[in-house]
Amino acid sequence: MSEMLNISSNPHIRDSKKSSDLMLLVLIALLPASVFGVWHFGMRALGIIVISVASCVLTEYIYEKLMHRKVTIFDFSAAVTGLLLALNLPVSVPWWLPIIGSVFAIIFVKQLFGGLGQNFMNPALAARCFLLISFTGRMTDFTYDGITGATPLAAMKAGESVNLVDLFVGNTAGTIGETSVIAILIGAAILLIFKVIDLRIPASYLITFAIFTLIFGGHGFDLQYLAAQLCGGGLMLGAFFMATDYVTSPITKKGQIVYGCVIGILTGIFRFFGSASEGVSYAIILSNLLVPLIEKVTPPTAFGKGGKKA
Repeated sequence: MSEMLNISSNPHIRDSKKSSDLMLLVLIALLPASVFGVWHFGMRALGIIVISVASCVLTEYIYEKLMHRKVTIFDFSAAVTGLLLALNLPVSVPWWLPIIGSVFAIIFVKQLFGGLGQNFMNPALAARCFLLISFTGRMTDFTYDGITGATPLAAMKAGESVNLVDLFVGNTAGTIGETSVIAILIGAAILLIFKVIDLRIPASYLITFAIFTLIFGGHGFDLQYLAAQLCGGGLMLGAFFMATDYVTSPITKKGQIVYGCVIGILTGIFRFFGSASEGVSYAIILSNLLVPLIEKVTPPTAFGKGGKKA
């Protein structure tokens, strides 16, 4: 009998997967978008990716050594942050920009709040927003191979038409990892197959944004315009790889749906009523701040409660 009454600290239900296993799967899932970005934009994109990942890992290592804390670079979370940051940067940014973004993401968003599991918003997106505010010109310069081209979202905001096939394949201007919807969906399939994420947040996000677009997008029930909005910008990358971040998204099932809906609405507001053509990054980090409130109003029903009374 005594063997059945072992007492231990929570969590009482554990999974065999470690944080490093999950982070490694995320890195693998991001490979299709990364490879396509390098193929599409050239070796400079590979340089940006290497610098960003290395900067995040090195920053975490140095900080933890200086603070006499356990070194956690082998959980691959810093590498994931670096890769996500790189995929959210234009290929034209100077070499020092991803270094600044990496230091901001790791120290000011992650480590100062306790490290992995304690950050209050997605570190990669927080760094991207910081860089957008601080270096707007460089972060919105989508020049590559000497050619400057507007992103599909900017073109649509200016009233121009875009090629849906190019959008889906990725033959467009944009950040290193957001252009190819095919590559992103391949990575998303990997996350879903290995149950790293589920569809609650991405589905509620995309459906809410689609409804918002049909109502407030200014094009009525134009499915081509809707498809272009869904495939353009960082929507797909954000929906499957950043909005689903374990630390900064709700743990309750109802909360995850509410969270996805909030991001969808905010993205629509920023895209259609804001001055910029994109709004995914700001929508996700603002929703990150609302997660404690969302979890408070969407608690699961306690076991044995909520049944119909006779």
